[in-house]
Order: sequence, then C-alpha cells, then structure tokens
Amino acid sequence: MAGNSFGTLFKLTSFGESHGKAIGGILEGCPAGLEIDSSFIQSELDKRRPGGTAIGTDRNEADVVEFLSGIHEGISTGTPIGFIILNKDSKPSDYHQLKDVFRPSHADYTYTEKYGIRDHRGGGRASARETAVRVAAGAIAKLLLQKKGIEIHAFVSSVGECTMKKHYSEVDLMNTYKSPVTCPDAHLESFMVNLLEKMKKEGESVGGIITGLVKGMPVGLGEPVFD
Repeated sequence: MAGNSFGTLFKLTSFGESHGKAIGGILEGCPAGLEIDSSFIQSELDKRRPGGTAIGTDRNEADVVEFLSGIHEGISTGTPIGFIILNKDSKPSDYHQLKDVFRPSHADYTYTEKYGIRDHRGGGRASARETAVRVAAGAIAKLLLQKKGIEIHAFVSSVGECTMKKHYSEVDLMNTYKSPVTCPDAHLESFMVNLLEKMKKEGESVGGIITGLVKGMPVGLGEPVFD
C-alpha cells in the first residue's frame, strides 16, 4: 500500500501541502446510493478548522470542501469520490526564516534525509493541515456508519498534568466542540486553557491525550488474526 493511502475496502488517498494551492483526496469504496449530506461534512470540517481560538494557530482557513466526482444530485454513484479543499490563508513567506533550520520534533530532518528536499512552508506534506482531508473522508464514513447505528466520538482527556478523572458517561459529549480545548469536562477546561496560555507565553509546548470512543460497534466485526 502506498504511503499516502489508507484503508482497503474503504480507501482514502490524500494529496497536497500546507501552503500549496490545495489539499484533497480520492475516496474509493463508498457504496452507491449514499446520501451525501454536505452540511454534515462541513460541520465536521468546522470542528477541525484552525483560527477558532486564541490558544490555537493564527491561520484562518474556511476549509470548504469541493467535490469533483463520484456524487450525482447529492447521491454517491459508487465511483471514486474526488474532492479538494483550497488553501485560502496560505502565507509561505512566514516560514522563510525556517528554510535552513530544522525544527525539533518535526519531520523537517527526516524528509530531507529521505528525499533530499523538503517543503519548509509550514511543514509541507507533514503539516497538520493534511488532516482536513481525513476529516472530509471520515465524515462520509460517519454517514455510512450512522445507518448502522454506530457513533464515533473523540475528546481531549489530558493536557499536561490536567487529566480528566470523570468517566465519559458522566459528561455531555456534545459539549466537546463547544470547548476551546475540545474537552467535555467544563470544570477541567479552564485549567487546560490556563496551562496552554502559560506554555505559550514561555515559548514552550506541552503534550496531551485524546480519548476515542465508539458506540454501537457490532460484535464480531473483522476477521482473525490480521484482517
């Protein structure tokens, strides 16, 4: 499997760089007849999009997805679904000072060693910007899973030493994306924000933990041992 593709029966191949003209993907394996709810897909992208909070990046992208193929009159045709997301707030000049500098814990060095060249503009292909493509494809996957009664949730459960002690059933998961740190625990949220603001002022960073949750998963899904 190529390094830019993920999945077998439901396969996403992504392309594009952080400060290129666009990012995008080709999604294969989506069955025909699925109603493609564009507003739902956009709402999923809005959850991921940058520029929404003071503690995140200053980049402000609309992240509007444009479908190029595989959908007719709002219904999937069973053929590959091609889509792009234009980079509107691209500022490659902001990264000029990093042209000859390797950033710690980034892919700059490994890309240079592997390919002999790298795109220093925001990390190029190794930028978190690429995840918008996965979100768009994942939103279509969610539309399929909803028909089977399967729900997928994710939330930040830890930032540094600020760790969520409550069980997920004790919080309202729908509050996750109302939080600037995507944490459903309103009490813990303020501590996380304060810690991140402190780290930002000090020019430091801090790690965290994301918890994933699947509800309604059918018993016996998949094949033993490796499929």
